[in-house]
Amino acid sequence: MRPLHPVSPGIRTVLGISFFVLFVAFWAWITLGGHVNRIFLADPLAMLRDGWRLLVEDRFWLDILITIWRVFGGFLLASVVAVPLGIAMGAWKPVEAFLEPFVSFARYLPASAFIPLLILWAGIGELEKLLVIFVGSVFQIILIIAVKVGGTRRDLVEAAYTLGSTNNGIVSRVIMPANAPEIAETLRLVLGWAWTYVIVAELIGSSSGIGYMIINSQSRLATGQIIFGIIVIGLIGLLSDFAFKAFNRWLFPWSLA
Repeated sequence: MRPLHPVSPGIRTVLGISFFVLFVAFWAWITLGGHVNRIFLADPLAMLRDGWRLLVEDRFWLDILITIWRVFGGFLLASVVAVPLGIAMGAWKPVEAFLEPFVSFARYLPASAFIPLLILWAGIGELEKLLVIFVGSVFQIILIIAVKVGGTRRDLVEAAYTLGSTNNGIVSRVIMPANAPEIAETLRLVLGWAWTYVIVAELIGSSSGIGYMIINSQSRLATGQIIFGIIVIGLIGLLSDFAFKAFNRWLFPWSLA
């Protein structure tokens, strides 16, 4: 294998699936083979049985839909606020000097630390869940986009000025198109982080959602249900990631080079 040498899409798919096959085989070996107590780690077959029971008898699919709504709702709110601020910070240095210290400070604050305050301010309803995701995502998006926009090629900017572009035209006709693929990629990455925030939000003061099911299962040592919930989160995240990538390739075909 040569460093940085690309592989074909077919080989990439086979290698990716192979890891999952090996992981499940190892999981089955240590559980079905009696190497680990099944009370603490359910085997794959028990997990599937518990998952089917959750979907059919407990209507777990409703919890899945509620969690998806919370993730994308909070993430959309964060994106609407963060993308313009990130572009402004990257494009105009006075804005960066004004906002960057606070944004850098705030992005280190864990979203879970805000949950008691958010419950006091917004109650334990849907708004509190959305705000947890918002707080956990917005500062990360702002700073990453600001860094990417700030790194715009200066030759493109100078060429636009030479052709008579205005300051506003530089932002709308040069900076934004040049960084649009990177902005979209940033949103894709932070969407993955948003899933961690929603589970934390659902562990406290919630009566629905995947996180609520997981914490209830933990109290009953139902490890099969816990693992099923974790796998559902991973599958939804994987599908949304593939969809985001495909949408970005369609929207910004010039970024594939």
